[in-house]
Amino acid sequence: MLKQGLYQKQQQKLSPLQIQFIKLLQLTTVDFLQRIDLEMIENPALLSNKDTDALPSEDPKTETQENEEYEKDSSVDDYLASESFDVKEYVNDEYEPDGFHLSDEGNEERKDSPIADTSTFHDALLEQFSAVVTSEKEEIIGNQIIGTIDDDGYLRRPLESIINDLAFAQNIETDLTEMKHVLAKIQKLDPPGIGATSLQQCLIIQLQRKDYYNRAIELAIEVLEKYFEEFTKKHYEKIARELNLDDEKIKSIIGIITKLNPKPGDSYGGQAAQYIMPDFTLNDEGGILSVSLNGRNTPDLRISRTYMDALKAYDKSDAPTKEQKDTVMYIKQKLDGAKWFIDSIKQRQNTLLTTMNAILQYQHNYFEDGDDSKLKPMILKTIADMTGYDISTISRVANSKYIQTSWGIISLKYFFSEGITNDDGEEVSSREVKKILKEAIEVEDKHKPLPDEKLMEILKEKGYNIARRTVAKYREQLNLPVARLRKEL
Repeated sequence: MLKQGLYQKQQQKLSPLQIQFIKLLQLTTVDFLQRIDLEMIENPALLSNKDTDALPSEDPKTETQENEEYEKDSSVDDYLASESFDVKEYVNDEYEPDGFHLSDEGNEERKDSPIADTSTFHDALLEQFSAVVTSEKEEIIGNQIIGTIDDDGYLRRPLESIINDLAFAQNIETDLTEMKHVLAKIQKLDPPGIGATSLQQCLIIQLQRKDYYNRAIELAIEVLEKYFEEFTKKHYEKIARELNLDDEKIKSIIGIITKLNPKPGDSYGGQAAQYIMPDFTLNDEGGILSVSLNGRNTPDLRISRTYMDALKAYDKSDAPTKEQKDTVMYIKQKLDGAKWFIDSIKQRQNTLLTTMNAILQYQHNYFEDGDDSKLKPMILKTIADMTGYDISTISRVANSKYIQTSWGIISLKYFFSEGITNDDGEEVSSREVKKILKEAIEVEDKHKPLPDEKLMEILKEKGYNIARRTVAKYREQLNLPVARLRKEL
């Protein structure tokens, strides 16, 4: 039986400011700067110091006198009072157009990071393809195929689906034969291997662009065409036996294939590079370590002077019209948004610095010289307990954040690792165990690579008593294949 009723219950909800702060906290510095630009576009009440409307007036005395006069004669009518709106809340010293600075980085020079103005490999493909097309229809089909190619250079969308795309989006009727003809032209463009539908085809296309009459190239193509699965599993003995090849010949063929590029799109020189902008900088002043927040490209934010003047004009108006009241409510909404955004940025900066300082304090020995063996086991809860923040907050800070040190740019995730107790009863970082594991694999005999059981024994000899499955887990985290796939002839 259904019935209606009123019930009281407690429920926790995030405020708009908290939601905005969470979204800003997990952004990288580059994404954060883009987010600021987007907010300034969407909210005209938020300006940078580069905007004329946000600059201090030429006569500061006149501005001061105007502010003092405003403070003495400030009133709000019943309409806005009913909306719990106070003009003084927005026209005070903290949010004056010339009174707020977002960054507290002192006299640090502000300059834009240079980013190369380059085109993507898609643009290069379109330019190359335009020189080989024979009809307008072929050009439309080719442009559609090129636009579907992934960033690594592969065409993973079926041609049948692209045919449907052309029919619905551009009203172009074509068939599979014509699509394959156009795709074949695209696959002859540079870089070699572009537009392939699989890794096997990509490698074969690259070999076909080489000296095809070279016997080693012919054999390499035959290996990829007939024994691709055996090649990927490194069953070289079977391939050599099937093709009646000696060790030197099969080794030469393997060398030719392994030098090919499995991701031709990534190799294009004009492709825009992914830049890492460090969020923190490690400073060493006479042995005293400290961290500072990167603020070089963070603009100083201001409240629009025009919006301020509009509020002052309304406050001094004896009989405001309905249009003026609607305008002031709009201004209130935009000023609220600007204030929330500024407060979120302040909170973001404070959270980042507090968290990074806690990491510096906990891993102080490592930051002295960058020796990996000095890294202490540290999990998210460790820093959460030190800062008083929630574990999810620490996770957002560590995600995609970097620190600039004298020995390189390091991800914050690098400092978090599990703890392992050695035979001496000391707790060491799993990072140290991984380092030993990696070194053991690097010096192994590639003709007889070490299986996980042998690696486990090596670690036990060094005092790290861990199980074979743990060795396998660490090996996979290091992106190292199993022994069979590390074998060489």
